[in-house]
Amino acid sequence: MAWNEPGGEKRNPWNRPQSAQNDLDDVLRNLQRRLAALFGRSGGAGGGVQGTPSFARGLGGVAVLIIAIWLASGTYRVDAQERAVVLRFGAYVQTVGPGYNWHIPWPIERKVIVNVSQPNSVQDDAQMLTADTNLVEVRSAVQYTQPDPRKYLFRVKGVEDTLRQVSESALREAVGQASLDKALAFDVNITDHAMATLQHTIDGYDMGIHIIGVRLEEVVVPEAVQDSQRDAIKADKDRQRYQQDAETYRNDVVPRARGEAAKVLLDAEAYRQQVLALAQGATARFDQVLSQYEHAPAVTRERIYLDTMDQVYKNARKVIVDTKGAGNMLYLPIDKLLPPGTQPLAGSGDGAANAPTRLPEVQVTPPEDPARARGVR
Repeated sequence: MAWNEPGGEKRNPWNRPQSAQNDLDDVLRNLQRRLAALFGRSGGAGGGVQGTPSFARGLGGVAVLIIAIWLASGTYRVDAQERAVVLRFGAYVQTVGPGYNWHIPWPIERKVIVNVSQPNSVQDDAQMLTADTNLVEVRSAVQYTQPDPRKYLFRVKGVEDTLRQVSESALREAVGQASLDKALAFDVNITDHAMATLQHTIDGYDMGIHIIGVRLEEVVVPEAVQDSQRDAIKADKDRQRYQQDAETYRNDVVPRARGEAAKVLLDAEAYRQQVLALAQGATARFDQVLSQYEHAPAVTRERIYLDTMDQVYKNARKVIVDTKGAGNMLYLPIDKLLPPGTQPLAGSGDGAANAPTRLPEVQVTPPEDPARARGVR
């Protein structure tokens, strides 16, 4: 028998008995009844009659409920360490402090909450050159806060990327002014210098960021340049040794040269004092002779003449004297008048053993005019 044959029992193609009421139809009818109850419909035997006033009241209640939920969505809470930036259609409106607050809900206004006291960190890894031209790989971290949320959100696009680039530049400058030993020892002067430079640059950008600290996490020499690095360090040590040797030589030569220069200066000063004293003594003697000459000119001239002749004749071997009123001159060979084996007074230099023998007296009449005699000699 066919499954849909008239007069027989209705069966489905899978040989299952078909119920008088379909399950899907029951679900749809139940849903229709619930919607009718929600919008004020009352069901009847003929399918239900719609009540117009009840439907309007239900629709208004739903609208009020939706509006209330929308307005309630604008309520928010800001913690003590946070600040809320309120935006209206994307434009800045105000910055709200801690507590419960409200703004016009989305899509008119929205809020961005920024933690102004929690430290944030930016890490960087780069290769840098030290002051002694050594290559090092530096891994660093910069900690910062954002006390001004408005500037932090709107002044610079990509705050972390900008901060990473600026911190790398500041740290590269600080490492470039330090030696390799200080860099490997994590010298605090490097981080202090980098922090000051970084904060100064960030203030110029007006990013609303405060730098808490700069930390060196790792400083190593790259493996690719370790051999060359060792050679460079050895050459630098040799250079320092040569400099020390040169400094030692300088410390030895310079003091001796200065001592010799001081000695020459002292000798010159002594010579100057000697010459000056001799000149002053000669001047004093001349002044004394001048004063005596002014009192007795003739006597003084005669004395000077005799003293001069005494100095001249005591070293002379021959004397020629012009006699008065005669055309002849008197020649006295003094060296011939001395006994054999004796020397004149000027040639004696061996003491009492070679003392000269007294010359025989020779009568010589001096001229009356000393000035004439001085002209003859």
